Amino acid sequence: MATPIRIDFVSDVACPWCVVGLKSLQKALEAVGDKVEVAFHFQPFELNPDMVAEGENTAEHVARKYGANPERSAASRNALKQHGDALGFDFGFRPESRIWNTFDAHRLLHWAGLEGKQLELKEALFKANFTDQQATSDHEVLASAAKAAGLDEKRAREILASDEFVDEVRRDEGLWRNRGISAVPSVIFNQRWMIQGGQPPKVFEQAIRQIISGQAEAAQG
Repeated sequence: MATPIRIDFVSDVACPWCVVGLKSLQKALEAVGDKVEVAFHFQPFELNPDMVAEGENTAEHVARKYGANPERSAASRNALKQHGDALGFDFGFRPESRIWNTFDAHRLLHWAGLEGKQLELKEALFKANFTDQQATSDHEVLASAAKAAGLDEKRAREILASDEFVDEVRRDEGLWRNRGISAVPSVIFNQRWMIQGGQPPKVFEQAIRQIISGQAEAAQG
């Protein structure tokens, strides 16, 4: 009989390591197979809540925010690309790549959760942002991602043109900040055990197998 597991995946569409974390987690779930029945809940986190509408060049942003020099920034992008290649995801980094405001993307993700399509939309948004290098603050891009995820494009446009789900996203962002989440991805299993960062699949697989076997319960006790 499959063990039910709730996974709260706290992340941002603008976070490349969140892509690595999600793809690694999916590889781990493939390895575990039908021993688990997973319920994903994608929770909002904004790395750059004050990002301007036109976005910012990625390299310039990283240098300003983290003090990374061009060599270090390039090395980080190369590492991410290698991780992505190993996990079947294409990071299409270019010199003109930009970081965008993601609040409206989180509003659509909240709606997608109500429609049972959060995972599909999350993947479509990651592809739009990192593979296709599209602006995830652009309502046309967001509506197209919703359509690609199997959601009603017209309804997506209605949400984007309104303030719908603003309060819900703000509430959920505050909830996770109050729980001490300050870095993403943060992956919480059954609202008890947390793994942070873009970890290798084996790390997630080990945690899932411990939950199935009850060893995680024993460790917690």
